[in-house]
Amino acid sequence: MSRSDNASGVERGESAFREYVLGVRITEHVSATGEGPQYRFEAPHHDGITFDDPDLAELYAAVYFDVNGFQEEGTGVRGVPPGIIQAGRDTLVAYFLTQPGTDVNWVASFYGVKPEKVGRYASRVRKRAKGIRKGARERGME
Repeated sequence: MSRSDNASGVERGESAFREYVLGVRITEHVSATGEGPQYRFEAPHHDGITFDDPDLAELYAAVYFDVNGFQEEGTGVRGVPPGIIQAGRDTLVAYFLTQPGTDVNWVASFYGVKPEKVGRYASRVRKRAKGIRKGARERGME
């Protein structure tokens, strides 16, 4: 898994991968060298972040919606935005899964739980985020 703050290389192509409410989206990029694709999470008031794995980009978006947005700027290389810490264990677990050098087994070991439980935590965050986006659409907040 790889994650970077800037898309690498000159972009050859960009297309919408996922469009969410409130100006949040994930775009798919292919570099001029043909590497990729990469998936860039973008939101208003967020610097954006690029992932090699589309599932991780979508999980990151779910965390973003779950905590009503956050900004990583200023948290340092290994810091966690305060809004994520305050949101609870399941949101923190989902956020950890999107970080470089972590996977389900690392997070399970960190919390002393089985990998299946880590998957359930992430699933809860995805479900809440889906409900939040649905509510926003119902209120006309496209």
